[in-house]
Amino acid sequence: MSVDQLKKALKEEKCIFGLNETLKNLKLGKAKTIFLAKDCNSIEREKILHYKKLAQLNVIELDIKGSEVGALSKKQFSVSVLSF
Repeated sequence: MSVDQLKKALKEEKCIFGLNETLKNLKLGKAKTIFLAKDCNSIEREKILHYKKLAQLNVIELDIKGSEVGALSKKQFSVSVLSF
């Protein structure tokens, strides 16, 4: 189900790739939903979940690896954090 949500977000929303850009948008209050790949670094995951508690965001943990997320989003690199 979460992969379907990711595909829908990639088609309909302007997505932001990467931890640094996602954290920047979180601090500015622009990010609504965050997708985390299965193999996301534990430190990155903890940062995102910390901000989830503060801002009450929708964080979706995917069952696929970052390389598959990159392929779904038509990028030539692995994507562990994606937001919109």
